[in-house]
Amino acid sequence: MDQSSARDQRATYIIATLSIVVPIVVAILMLLPDTGAAESVRNLPLFHATLNALTAAALVTGYFFIKNGKIINHRFCMILAFVLSSIFLVSYIIYHYNTGHTAFGGEGWVRPFYFTLLISHIVLATAILPMALLSMYRGLTNQISKHRSIAKWTFPIWLYVAISGVLVYLLMRPYYPF
Repeated sequence: MDQSSARDQRATYIIATLSIVVPIVVAILMLLPDTGAAESVRNLPLFHATLNALTAAALVTGYFFIKNGKIINHRFCMILAFVLSSIFLVSYIIYHYNTGHTAFGGEGWVRPFYFTLLISHIVLATAILPMALLSMYRGLTNQISKHRSIAKWTFPIWLYVAISGVLVYLLMRPYYPF
């Protein structure tokens, strides 16, 4: 086995491990009882929505750059989107460790809309983790054809997750207890 194959194998193992462990940790934290520290993290939902909006902007800008042949600018935007999403994930875990579940109180047509949006957001957010990691790895290791083959799927899903995250926040905002 050559060195790049061994490196790819290690990266695949790390990506697979993170893609399994992170959703399990998030699910467990959401099931734990409230720690009583909700006041200290009360502004995090707005912070999360801001991170999601900035991620969406970085993704769209990066897409624009690659379509115009500006590879270095594209790379910067995609790394920025990845960093913003990573900060979001860590902050999201901290938030859910410290707060209880917030129930959605909307009624009428908005209720099924919200839950459809939320469920699609959760499912695709779980799916985007390995896709984003693999896209980033392939791009950063200059495996361009492999990067393109997954990035064409990663980009729209990641963008949907970022935008739907903002919408979920806006719909949930009236029901946060603080």
